[in-house]
Amino acid sequence: MNNLFFPHPKVISLLPISTLANISLRDVLEVLTFSHDSRSTTVILATSILGIGCGLIGSFLLLRKRALIGDALSHATLPGVCLAFMIMVALGGSGKFLPGLLIGAAVTGLLGVAAVAFITKYTRLHDDAALGIVLSVFFGLGVALLKPVTQLPGGDAAGIESFIYGKTASLLFSDLIAIAIVTAMTLIVCIAFFKEFTLLCFDDSYAATQGWPTWLLDAVMLLLVTLVTVVGLQAVGLILIIALLIIPPAAARFWTNHLPTMTIVSAAIGLLSGWLGGTLSAVIDDLPAGAIIVVVAAAMFLVSMLLGTARGVLVRAIEHIRLARGVDRQHLLRALYELTEHLPPGASQHVQMSDLLRMRSWSGTRLHRVLRAARRDELVVRDARGYWNLTEAGRLEAARMVRNHRLWEMYLIAHADIAPSHVDRSADMIEHVLGPVMVASLEKLLAGKADVPASPHEI
Repeated sequence: MNNLFFPHPKVISLLPISTLANISLRDVLEVLTFSHDSRSTTVILATSILGIGCGLIGSFLLLRKRALIGDALSHATLPGVCLAFMIMVALGGSGKFLPGLLIGAAVTGLLGVAAVAFITKYTRLHDDAALGIVLSVFFGLGVALLKPVTQLPGGDAAGIESFIYGKTASLLFSDLIAIAIVTAMTLIVCIAFFKEFTLLCFDDSYAATQGWPTWLLDAVMLLLVTLVTVVGLQAVGLILIIALLIIPPAAARFWTNHLPTMTIVSAAIGLLSGWLGGTLSAVIDDLPAGAIIVVVAAAMFLVSMLLGTARGVLVRAIEHIRLARGVDRQHLLRALYELTEHLPPGASQHVQMSDLLRMRSWSGTRLHRVLRAARRDELVVRDARGYWNLTEAGRLEAARMVRNHRLWEMYLIAHADIAPSHVDRSADMIEHVLGPVMVASLEKLLAGKADVPASPHEI
């Protein structure tokens, strides 16, 4: 029984927690400040720079609604790697020649993208079906070619499978240079074609009508994606490279609605993912760097999704609560105004809770909460007999809300042919977002009504 719950000490020594306990702060600082060995520095720099390139071009890929094209492209590179190895061996060379393998990956990757474009253009299949077909067929072909590759001279040590899972820990300085060149090229092209890429992402039909070569811009964008994907195969592998292309821009989308800012934030998240993931892999033994980089990026996505200032879950929840409370307050003030609207000036108001409950489908608890909030803001007051009345400030605010609501009702009746008996709900759905410009437009259309118009239900 004890052996089931308390493992042997030798087993405990193999657990990750024991490895973490042996890590010193000095080791972490050395890696973070690039004071560690040169191989760790090369790996961290390469993955960080790769994260920048993926974050930049991934932003446009995400907004172009072609996020999965990178997935199809990355899987389509596997048969190219295998074929390039077989061709180089057949020609008497070394199948391990990395530039040749990368060229093969780029060729079949571009063929995969072209196949997706061909299927969607000349058939009735949608993008998702075309992507699924190309991804599975090309990847299946690559897996099928792995067997004959391993039977060739030197194939048993070719390391072809490293293109599937990545081999970040064995990145060389030449790989760092290649990644840096591709990232610099991506940065230059994105800056030079920023306006064109933006137009293509948000309205490609308008761009085409204005004479922009949308097919050429698409080709340039996909070429950059191909280059980043190919050089990233060595770092995180073809399965995980799509994560670096999509997760950073998706996370950045939660922080801003401004495209230039989004690209910068996306590049920063990609950089931090590569830097922190590479650092953890260097500090902790036997930790796969490619997978850890993606895990770090996923953690940043989770934080962004929860705390993002533009679209984060927490911010949207707070905005929803504020809007709901604002709508409840407007309904309360409108109800109090309409209940006392026809009383003569100076007449005492006798609005009870039961009257308010009849005006709206509120529960008693919800109505009490709304009344307390309005009373705290000095919009309503309760007299000694328990009646609720509008204060002077509350009556002015209520009159403004009732006026906007009725202007919108009159507009819908006059210009949208909605019956007076059904217009209240339609107006109620839009009145809470009426701004001063819209109100002024409604006044102009409705002969500039300055006072609160009579309810159209009473006309």
